[in-house]
Amino acid sequence: MTVLDEVRAAHRRLVTAGVGPDNAASDAEVLARHALGWDRATYLSRRREPPPDRFAADYRALVGRRAGREPVSAITGRREFWGLTFEVGPAVLTPRPETELIVEWSLRLVAARRGAALRIIDVGTGSGCLAVALAHELPAARVVGTDLSPAAIAVARRNARANGVAERIRWVVASLLDGFRAAAPTGRGGGDAQAGGDGAGGDGAGGRGWDLIVANLPYVPSAATRVLSPEVRDHEPWLALDGGRDGLDPLRALVDAAPAHLTAGGHLVVEFGAGQEDTVRALVAAAPALTLLDVAGDLAGIPRAAAIRLELTAG
Repeated sequence: MTVLDEVRAAHRRLVTAGVGPDNAASDAEVLARHALGWDRATYLSRRREPPPDRFAADYRALVGRRAGREPVSAITGRREFWGLTFEVGPAVLTPRPETELIVEWSLRLVAARRGAALRIIDVGTGSGCLAVALAHELPAARVVGTDLSPAAIAVARRNARANGVAERIRWVVASLLDGFRAAAPTGRGGGDAQAGGDGAGGDGAGGRGWDLIVANLPYVPSAATRVLSPEVRDHEPWLALDGGRDGLDPLRALVDAAPAHLTAGGHLVVEFGAGQEDTVRALVAAAPALTLLDVAGDLAGIPRAAAIRLELTAG
C-alpha cells in the first residue's frame, strides 16, 4: 500500500466512527503527516510512495484514537492558527478557524496605525493564539494576555517563545480586567498598570488606556454540556467553555468593564456563539459610550464576531 492508500482507509474508518466526511479527510491527512514528520508539500509530493517501516502500525494507532473521538489537536499536541503553530492540550481551548475573525477585524481597525506602539490586551487568552498572532502582525505593539488559569498562561507563554514574540507579551493570571486600573473619564489618562504578571512591577502602561481589547471568552450555556460533541465535551477545559446560564455572562462583564479601560476611539473585538448575535447587539447598545461597528460571520455565514468602538471623547 502507498501512504495515500492508508490515508484513504483512515478516512473511511473515521467517517464510520461518526466524524464528518470533510473533517475526516483533513484529519486523516494531518495524522499521516504527524506520523511521518512531513510538511504538507512533502506529503503531496510523496503520498503515492510506499510508506516507511512502522508507519502503518503507528498511523493506525493514531487513527484509532481519532475514531474514539479524541480531537486531532489532542493527539498531535499542536494546532495551526493564523499561519502559526501553537501548542495545545487539556489546559486550553483548541483555537478554531472562526477565532481568526478577531485577528482580521483587529488588523483592519488599526490598519492606519500598524507601525504605532499600540497597547493591546487579550482577555481570556487560553493558548495565547490571539495575543501571539497580533504581536506577530504588529511588531511595534505592546501586548498583555490574561487568563484565570495558571496552566493556560504557562501554555501561552511557551507559544509566545516558540513564535518569537515572547519579549513583547506579558502574561497575567486574572479574571477579565481585574487588577488593571481604569483609564480617566476621557479614556486617555489614569493608566492601566497591573499588579502582577510576568516579571516584576506592572506592565509599564505609561498612563494610557488600551487601544485594543480582544477576547474569545467562554460562551457555551451551562446546560449545553449534553449536546456538545465528544471532542469538545470530553477533551476541552470546561472553564474555557462555560458561559453561564445563557452563555454570555463573561462577555456581559467585559462589555460592562471595557469603557473604563479603553482609550478614546479604542476598540473591543469579541467572539460569540451561534444564535447570540441579538443579545450581543443589545449588550453593546446598553453600554455607555460603546458603538457596535459591525458583526462578522464565519465561513458558514453564521455571525461570530463583533467589532466595537469607544466613542467617549470628553469627561
